[in-house]
Amino acid sequence: MGPLHGTFGLIRCRTAGRDSSLLARVTASLKAMSRLLSPLVVLPLAKLLVHLASHRGYGYFRDEFYYLACAERLAWGYVDQPPLSLALLAVQRALFGDSLLALRLLPAVAGALTVLLVGLMARRLGGGRFAQTLAMLGALAAPIYLALDHFYSMNAFDLLFWALAAYLLILLLEGGDRRLWLVLGAVLGLGLLNKISVLWLGAGLLAGLLLSAERRLLRTPWPWLAVAIAGLLFLPHVVWQVANGWPTLEFIRNATGQKMLDVAPLDFARSQIRIMNPVLLPLWLGGLAWLLRHPEGRRFRLLGWTWVAVFVLLAVSRSSRAGYLSPAYTWLLAGGGVLWEELFERWRRPVLRWVAAGLVVLAGLVMAPLALPVLPVERYVAYAEALGVTPSTAERKELAELPQFYADMHGWEEIVATAAEVFEGLSPAEREQATIFTFNYGNAGAVDLLGRRRGLPPALSGHNNYWLWGPRGASGEVVIFLGGDREDFEPIFDSVERAATIECGYCMPYENHRPVWVARGPQVSFEEIWPRLKHYG
Repeated sequence: MGPLHGTFGLIRCRTAGRDSSLLARVTASLKAMSRLLSPLVVLPLAKLLVHLASHRGYGYFRDEFYYLACAERLAWGYVDQPPLSLALLAVQRALFGDSLLALRLLPAVAGALTVLLVGLMARRLGGGRFAQTLAMLGALAAPIYLALDHFYSMNAFDLLFWALAAYLLILLLEGGDRRLWLVLGAVLGLGLLNKISVLWLGAGLLAGLLLSAERRLLRTPWPWLAVAIAGLLFLPHVVWQVANGWPTLEFIRNATGQKMLDVAPLDFARSQIRIMNPVLLPLWLGGLAWLLRHPEGRRFRLLGWTWVAVFVLLAVSRSSRAGYLSPAYTWLLAGGGVLWEELFERWRRPVLRWVAAGLVVLAGLVMAPLALPVLPVERYVAYAEALGVTPSTAERKELAELPQFYADMHGWEEIVATAAEVFEGLSPAEREQATIFTFNYGNAGAVDLLGRRRGLPPALSGHNNYWLWGPRGASGEVVIFLGGDREDFEPIFDSVERAATIECGYCMPYENHRPVWVARGPQVSFEEIWPRLKHYG
């Protein structure tokens, strides 16, 4: 019996070992699957896929043409923006080209990272899986985030820099390594090189420090080191501004006085509910309350006061667009996720979690076509009318069937095709001397990108950075003007004839039904009249 018993014992041990090994592998696989199915993975990935799937939309957006033109002429500054987003675009274009998919890849990635940071903030604030999920669903459902992450501009990266700065602040307020202040300074400096509105975040942080118990940090060198690093990174752009006569200040002054609508503080407040999705109001307002009043939010009160300070700063200016405050909502969504998770646990109604998440998803789906061009134009118009939404703009411009955001994605092929038709109608000798002049950077950028494929010469314009680039050697002997009035050209040229009319469908009304002129025989050179053509705004 002894040897037999030993044999069976050995078999049992081996079997148990194999079972134990199999159980360990299964457990490890389940853990790996759980990590893959984590909301911190699934929801940022969903954000990325939404934007990649809808990348074509209605076509190129007006500002994208201008961005591409600027990316071909890299500098430390531009009339209407700092250089970082344009440097990134130059790299992206060199690697992937300028197709719509290539152009909109980085904004989609930035949007996905912003959603991830919202979830990470919720976790750091003490939120569990549901808090993270609800907060990130809020970031997914916000119409302003869908819109800004759809096309290439500095705004998608602006959202990301504000969210990253807030996450670093949360780590610091938790007692993280003080050297994170240096990282925060670098983030703020790069954020400024992307968009100078990060100054609002800086002002809000200063006010938040003064209004919260964290004012003691101002007696340490770390915040000041962060300011110094941010300033050093931003310094090359300041030097460029000085060398070029502070063009951005002139741009802001003109835009505020001539372009932007006056916005009363109450209207600015109401617009926040709309751009963030009305259903999200309890989420982000709850997040603000949690940061300012909840005992667990006391450590992070600095972030609550920062949002309040930035809101007041923008609201009282009376010239702020609703979207200017949008980067400041990421930490409110995170705080709101924590608050509602706690409330649902206290009420012992687990089903309310599903209801809340479902409402956010449903609201996001309902509002998405208003921010993301996913419907054919005719269906969009009918859909917006059914929701009672009328075309809107934050500028002093006439509108037609579409809001400015969507209208600025229409008509570019038609505009360039009309310019090409007129250009091809010139004699070979005239085509050698001809140049195309436009009155805004959208038309100029469209001619530069789309017209290049049709053999058109580079466009000239007096608008923003196009004016800084000058006439670039154009003789002015033959000029094709896209728009304008005959009486403006006749004193300058020997002959002016109307050669065509622009018909661009759903484009902005000021682009539609506009004349195209061919002017010949300049009485003064472009070099002489160029200073009078400047239009910053």
